[in-house]
Amino acid sequence: MASQATSTTRSRIPRTPVELPLDAEAQAAFAAALLAWYRRHARDLPWRREPSPYRTWVSEIMLQQTRVNAVLEHFHAFTERFPTVVALALAPEEEVLSRWSGLGYYRRARMLHRAAKFLLQEHEGTLPRTAAELRTLPGIGSYTAAAIASIAFGERAAVVDGNVERVLLRIAGRPEQADRETVDFVQRFAQALIDAPACEAEQSGTPAPPPGDHNQAMMELGATVCLPRAPRCLECPVYDWCRTRGEHPTPERAAMKSERVAYALATRNTGARGGVEVLLHRRDADLSLMPGMLELPTLSTAPASEPMLRLRHAIVGTNYYAEVFGITNRQQVRRFALPGHQTAWFDAQLLDRLPLTGFARKVLQRTGLMAPAVAPSALSMESIPLASFPSQTRTVRSVRTPPAESGPGPLFMTARNGGKGTKQDI
Repeated sequence: MASQATSTTRSRIPRTPVELPLDAEAQAAFAAALLAWYRRHARDLPWRREPSPYRTWVSEIMLQQTRVNAVLEHFHAFTERFPTVVALALAPEEEVLSRWSGLGYYRRARMLHRAAKFLLQEHEGTLPRTAAELRTLPGIGSYTAAAIASIAFGERAAVVDGNVERVLLRIAGRPEQADRETVDFVQRFAQALIDAPACEAEQSGTPAPPPGDHNQAMMELGATVCLPRAPRCLECPVYDWCRTRGEHPTPERAAMKSERVAYALATRNTGARGGVEVLLHRRDADLSLMPGMLELPTLSTAPASEPMLRLRHAIVGTNYYAEVFGITNRQQVRRFALPGHQTAWFDAQLLDRLPLTGFARKVLQRTGLMAPAVAPSALSMESIPLASFPSQTRTVRSVRTPPAESGPGPLFMTARNGGKGTKQDI
């Protein structure tokens, strides 16, 4: 009993906070130098150009585990179709997923849609103003809540993502470690860098720097200067306070797994006017990955013919080496597809409105069955005419989707000429 009591007593002893590497005066100077740099070098991003709480929310959800360049390709079209919380809440889920297609991690889109409906029902379509309230919404954790609250509403809440953590650990000269002490240290350090200049401003009677600008500056520094590999230290505005000045020790990353997959691309003519339909498979609704999304049929056995496309596709720690086979009809697809694989025909003119997996969308764009993605400054997706198609049936095989089959013909040549292997996100 005595040992048990001692153990319980020890567990209640609070940990001594680790001393921060900069005092309050240095923290304020650090923040000022960082903010001055940010105002000169910040990237011109659409959610910064026309800021609003809704656009900040959408951008932060899109940017989770996704490259900025990929988000740029989708943000304009998404916010053009769903410009407000109300528009998003009233849209069908399938349409929301179709506009999200290519960004991956589709649960984010479903949670975004669910949160919009909740806001419409409970908050008259208005986002809460504090991080604590924002955390009650579906799909919003502490990082996203702090980002929205600070950027959109000026709350003094520190944002800590992977970029910010890397910057702060290098400033402190600490290795990257996945333990509670490191997490607590980074959070305390990040918050101190927001609080110190605010306290200094209060004492001097001057306006405090916007916490949202500070948070964006920290993330910008990690994304463009304090890089994971070969950091650009000579361009760093806070170099004078850094104890590392280069790369810091990080744990070994798990090696990517590899898997070979095969998919079918099958098409058919629908009449004298030259309409084309594409054969697709809907993923089961109870799957953990991309439930309910449409993809190319997956093949359990690859045909003996040459694939029309070969692609490398990375998803959640796995490199998928995919071959897409052109197949001439539905019967052939059934011959090679997984048992019980249900498929249906879809009008090629409506593909951009369907909840396609990112891989299926890439294949359909490369083969000319679907219009390519449009840059934000270009025309909207609806304004681009679809390519004309040969009058034969086609089949493609895709990466992270059900099996596919192959078939010759003009589309086969088009796909092979343009289909060099690339990394893509579903």
